[in-house]
Amino acid sequence: MTSPSAARAPTTLLIACGALAREILALNERQGWGCYALTCLPAIYHNRPEKIPEAVRGKIRDNRDKYDRILVVYGDCGTGGELDRVLADEKVERIAGPHCYEFYAGEKDFARMMNDEPGTFFLTDYLARHFDRLIVEGLGLDRHPELRDDYFGAYKKLIYLAQTEEADLARRAAAAADRLGLAYEYRFVGYGELRRFLSLAEAS
Repeated sequence: MTSPSAARAPTTLLIACGALAREILALNERQGWGCYALTCLPAIYHNRPEKIPEAVRGKIRDNRDKYDRILVVYGDCGTGGELDRVLADEKVERIAGPHCYEFYAGEKDFARMMNDEPGTFFLTDYLARHFDRLIVEGLGLDRHPELRDDYFGAYKKLIYLAQTEEADLARRAAAAADRLGLAYEYRFVGYGELRRFLSLAEAS
């Protein structure tokens, strides 16, 4: 994933959730970073978070001798702390935060949103783009719409945390909120702590 203008080979490997790949590549191109290579795990692992820790461990061990440094771009993502235990064993750092919603929005703003309305479901650009495949089909709502209340009955609002200002994605997010029977709110947050984490790593 090196910048075309980069004169050096990547020295740092990013192991990331597939849901972040587009954003990491966009940041790399925009910032002209040259030290990163990127490998991703399937985004669908969010539906099976128990797979994430050992899959990350496998990526680390497969690549440890190929790079000067390895960084992980994952939140805890429902692993119950198991991902952090793996990373402590492997002596690898990850971006801070429990999930991408927080590191896109920022810890304080995310906490404020949750305090204002605890029953909030969040979308990012990735989830707005793939809502039907990951949420509707992934949770079986296309086949069993009655499951909507089981999964989303406790939610009141859907907030779209937008990384880019794309009108089509905003329309998709609004349609997702309507399909789930939730109030809709749009917030442009950009790349948040993802940009900061990668820029600090690039500079070090």
